[in-house]
Amino acid sequence: MYETTRTTKALALAILLAPAISLAAESSSSPISQSNTSVSAAVLAKTASLGAVKGDDYKDPDLWGRIRSGYAIPDVDNTLVAKHVQWYASRPEYLARTSGRASLYLYHVVQELEKRGMPTELALLPVIESAFNPQALSTADASGLWQFVPGTGKDFNLKQNMFKDERRGVLASTDAALTYLQRLYTMFGDWQLALAAYNWGEGNVQKAIQKNRAAGKPTDFESLAELMPAETRNYVPKLQAVKNIIANPGQYGVTLPAIDNQPYFTTVDKTSDIDLAVAAQLAEMSIDEFKALNPQFKKPVITGESTKILLPKENAEKFHLNLAQWGHALSSWTTHKITGAKETIASLASKFGTTPDVIRQANNIPPQMRLKAGSTILVPKTSASTASDIAESIVDNASIALEADRGNGKGRKLTGAQRIKATVAEIKNRVTGGSKPSARVNGRKHR
Repeated sequence: MYETTRTTKALALAILLAPAISLAAESSSSPISQSNTSVSAAVLAKTASLGAVKGDDYKDPDLWGRIRSGYAIPDVDNTLVAKHVQWYASRPEYLARTSGRASLYLYHVVQELEKRGMPTELALLPVIESAFNPQALSTADASGLWQFVPGTGKDFNLKQNMFKDERRGVLASTDAALTYLQRLYTMFGDWQLALAAYNWGEGNVQKAIQKNRAAGKPTDFESLAELMPAETRNYVPKLQAVKNIIANPGQYGVTLPAIDNQPYFTTVDKTSDIDLAVAAQLAEMSIDEFKALNPQFKKPVITGESTKILLPKENAEKFHLNLAQWGHALSSWTTHKITGAKETIASLASKFGTTPDVIRQANNIPPQMRLKAGSTILVPKTSASTASDIAESIVDNASIALEADRGNGKGRKLTGAQRIKATVAEIKNRVTGGSKPSARVNGRKHR
């Protein structure tokens, strides 16, 4: 668990500075049906009614207090809420781990919510989604703090390629999640229904509303709950439970670790390809510390012309100072496209002056698997490619295709157990895009 060590400072911070953002201009590119995204004056008035507080009116050294002051979603009070309050309150270690991870990202999320005039308890939603673990991967391949599935991630312009998965990136995924939640609120005019749609899908919520309406029944969240799957029925109560604990931790015997009400990280522009290990070294951070703020990078090299990396402020200063004195190459990797079956991992290792294990590890190639023709892989740079960065077109389009190595590299056929293991590895590679998740969360997602 990565803990903040900064001295707490009281900062004057504005809450809900901006009124609700009109989404009508965005509807043409929205993945949600345009017929359902008309912005009514009443709905916008609801969001705007969250109000605005001048920065001088609100000061709190602790970020939890800032979040409490912006609660604006109507409370739910039922047996499910009580059940989940008891679950969280009885697990202080879990809350401590989650809070420790949240300390890196929470200020940014709260700030973005306030800019959009959104309820600040939405900053607690990643507790439910991922326990604030950006590497979390669900059984339905939903990934990141906000648990986007691949399709919805693409709908919200979250890049997913061989080199990075922006569903895990702190800045991109938070922007996408808040944009999606705003659109759902515009659609339903109710934050509880918007949250249900975020979990279950807007089409399913619309069908449930139509069914109750046709039966002359109410269409609020609790009235629709019996039509929802268990996960969605518990979704809003779980958020309410966390909200209740944050609002009054002492009431539930919980001690919240302090989180400074100030930015944890800043952005640094990357001007050329740089090895992830080199970036961490220049910032004087461990690899794990660096990855905690930059979890979207899937390879040992960070590519892309407009890519930004996140660093704590003091480490960003060290990064710039060390970079100015760095007298070595920043990147040691390039790409190579497989042309045919004769190019084995062993022959590639020999060609590029490395070992098969290095190539397998850099490209997440499991044992007993070989590369298919057309695959693009990461290989160490040679003297001929030392000065060149990986082209943007390659970054966007590169892919790896694997198949079981039937010869096992020595002319021997694989045993049945080895074939099964290789097949499972191939399936996993297809699902994860060649990346190895650090954690999984259960649940089915429709996003």
